[in-house]
Amino acid sequence: MSINAKHLATFILGAAAGVAAHKYLQTEEGEKLLEDLKTKASDLKAEAEGAVDKAPEYFQELKTKGSEALKSNFPDAEKFLKDLIDKFTSGATTAGTTTESGDVASVTPSAQ
Repeated sequence: MSINAKHLATFILGAAAGVAAHKYLQTEEGEKLLEDLKTKASDLKAEAEGAVDKAPEYFQELKTKGSEALKSNFPDAEKFLKDLIDKFTSGATTAGTTTESGDVASVTPSAQ
């Protein structure tokens, strides 16, 4: 890859921005800005650590409330899901089972 004028200009502008930022951060105003950034970063870190500690409790509560909401709004959902799982797990071992209406539910090749 060759260096062209665009790459050289980008490098020079980046270096100039770095020098300017360094000079600004050496002033009293720049030091105050750095101190504010450090304070905000430590606050954010503490908040994130607190959220990590609370996450298991939050997800357990979400699971409980979701389960209760599902049971109250769809009382037959648990039975339906159990029947569906049983149908698929028992249907995988038999070839050509029929449903209540007489249709073939699934045809799986048997292992020989």
